[in-house]
Formats: sequence, structure tokens, C-alpha cells
Amino acid sequence: QVQLVESGGDSVQVGGSLRLSCAASGISSSDYILAWFRQAPGNGREGVATISKRGIPTYAAFVKGRFTVSKDNAKNILYLQMNNLKLEDTAMYYCAGGDSSATLTPSRYPHWGRGTQVTVSS
Repeated sequence: QVQLVESGGDSVQVGGSLRLSCAASGISSSDYILAWFRQAPGNGREGVATISKRGIPTYAAFVKGRFTVSKDNAKNILYLQMNNLKLEDTAMYYCAGGDSSATLTPSRYPHWGRGTQVTVSS
């Protein structure tokens, strides 16, 4: 059974940093494409970053060099380092896993975590 568990969400001020983690079980991070999505109240789920089986990252345009996605295959953990956080980064952040393609389209990912809340305030 595939399980993805996010952690690391918190309340921070504008300009602050957070590192999110996603612990995967039932799948191997080296054999799956993993991704981060987010959803703010009233908005749809949007892709933030994805990392391919070989560790190649892809980012949404709004990341603009502020976020870094990485994974530790030995520990089966996906990370999202977020720097220079903005008010608009406030959202529930979800980890997702799939084996089709490294895309930021939510429907391409069959496995999802329950999310971790990130709140950015001024």
C-alpha cells in the first residue's frame, strides 16, 4: 500500500523559509516520479515542483528560483526547500507520486498525501 506523509508546514513571516518533507512507503523514490502541489482556499490544486526518477527537477513559473525540490532515495523522502516566502504561498501543500511522466498536472498522479499547511503572514 502506497503512503505519502507530509510534514514541515508551519506559520512563517514574509521572507522566511521552510523545508517540507514527504516520507514515502510502499513505493521507491528512485522508481517513481514525485511532486509537490498546493491548494489555497477557493483555488484549484496547482503544481509547484516535480522531480523525475533520475532526480531532474521541474518547477512552476511562480517558484522563480525560490524553491528547491530534492529527494533522498536511501531514506525514501522527498523535500521542498522554500525560501523568500510570500503571502501568496499560503496554502496546503501536498506530496504526490506517479510513474507516468514528470508533469505538474495533478490528474497524472494516483498517489497523494494528506497535506501540510503553510501559512505566510506579514
